[in-house]
Amino acid sequence: MTTALDLKFALDPATWALALGFDPDPWQAGVLRSGADRVLLNCSRQSGKSTTTALLALHTALYRPGTLALLLSPSLRQSGELFRKVVGFYHRLAEPVPLVAESALRLELANGARVVSLPGTEQTVRGFSGVDLLVIDEASRVADDLYFAVRPMLAVSGGRLLALSTPFGTRGWWWQEWDRGGDEWERVQVTAEDCPRISAAFLEEERQHLGEWWFKQEYMCEFLDSQSAAFTWEMVQSATVEGVELWSL
Repeated sequence: MTTALDLKFALDPATWALALGFDPDPWQAGVLRSGADRVLLNCSRQSGKSTTTALLALHTALYRPGTLALLLSPSLRQSGELFRKVVGFYHRLAEPVPLVAESALRLELANGARVVSLPGTEQTVRGFSGVDLLVIDEASRVADDLYFAVRPMLAVSGGRLLALSTPFGTRGWWWQEWDRGGDEWERVQVTAEDCPRISAAFLEEERQHLGEWWFKQEYMCEFLDSQSAAFTWEMVQSATVEGVELWSL
């Protein structure tokens, strides 16, 4: 690889992904090229969000020596699936940074960079610090207390945080950040209709089998109230009045 090409790959992760044989959708290329410190990916099932973040984690490790990319998922199985995508792309490289160590959930390179994937529990993550890239997979299923526990890992390093998921009701930190998290977040929404690899016929079949509530969340990225809720979120909000003084006897 020439120095000029290597520099191009370092500056443009989307072009680098093409060299690995992965042709990103426009939104995926946008995420790979984004410089935002906080990113929320509200994306349909099978849209390619995990693949995109796996590529980003590997690119960070290759081109930022000494960095730590931490991948969190709710379960060990999910952690392993995301990490296998990282390893798979690494082994496609023609001239990768030499490998120092590889295990089921850890990749360590000769430039000092590490990619570590863990199931999301406080016991497994609290020992980490100086994280340069923190990826939270299936974010809507990650508990609030874990989210609050991992954010301080970015305090000193000034690292990036990417959270990816489909919605799972109008509750929890994932919904809160998407709905009212402020301008510091870059928000990317990709429904199944936006994904060229998912056919309209398949979506109609899923709608029939899943029902509207599950279908709209899993494929259309809609945050919906629980089916068992006595009151919708809109009803609660409409009954709330601000600026009322409480009198005590």
